Amino acid sequence: MQNLASLPAVVAAGINIVLTDIDDTLTTEGRLPADAYAALEQLDTAGIQVIPITGRPAGWCDHIARMWPVRAVVGENGAFYYAYDRVARRMKTHYWADAQTRAKNRAQLNAIRDQVLRDVPGTAVASDQDYRVADLAIDFCEDVPPLPDTEVSRIVDIFQAAGAQAKVSSIHVNGWFGDYDKLSMTRTLFERELGLDIDHVLSECVFIGDSPNDEPMFAFFPVSVGVANIQALLHRLTHRPAYVAARHGGGGFVEMASHLLAARNAAGRLA
Repeated sequence: MQNLASLPAVVAAGINIVLTDIDDTLTTEGRLPADAYAALEQLDTAGIQVIPITGRPAGWCDHIARMWPVRAVVGENGAFYYAYDRVARRMKTHYWADAQTRAKNRAQLNAIRDQVLRDVPGTAVASDQDYRVADLAIDFCEDVPPLPDTEVSRIVDIFQAAGAQAKVSSIHVNGWFGDYDKLSMTRTLFERELGLDIDHVLSECVFIGDSPNDEPMFAFFPVSVGVANIQALLHRLTHRPAYVAARHGGGGFVEMASHLLAARNAAGRLA
């Protein structure tokens, strides 16, 4: 990983789409700092589309798509996207699986939930679970005392033994049934909502994140950034981001946004 400051200005100036994780990437210690939200607005004003790619639930994503200065949101690690049409005042949605399949999967996830809570003391169902449509989120440090890494791995093992996918974020282990992840739904969003072939616009995109559930994005996007707190989770990553910010959480997002905007402004002055 190279320092974010070394991202070439010509590359930074060409970025038109920012894809970003939320927890511990936009947020810091569980809160969205004012300067991180301001950075979202500054990017939007500059004509740079921002799309959160998050493990957070459908209920949160509906709010974010409506209320934040973003183009769309991919939620629950790729289970769906929401894109709010501000002119038509209509939410456009797309789910990986239909409602019947999601209901069948929920029954299996409930059995996994019961096993995790029984076999891994100190865990809890995530406080945002009621707002989820496709996955199960197990809390290992958001609203419970942090569990050791060995226990996080046990949660992952239980999901995988049941045939589910499992991804570790900075706060939860998210598990689901279905052959999707953050990247696969991002591809679908580009095609259906942006009218773009993602493979043809890689040079215009940057992804920023902080944890193992961001790994498909780090592996795919040549311009990828980790906020500084990713250092604590490198042992869980095979594919690391190309660049790393000096600051943690929302501060790292602000650092990246400032770098992009400064390069764009400089290029505009030279044009």
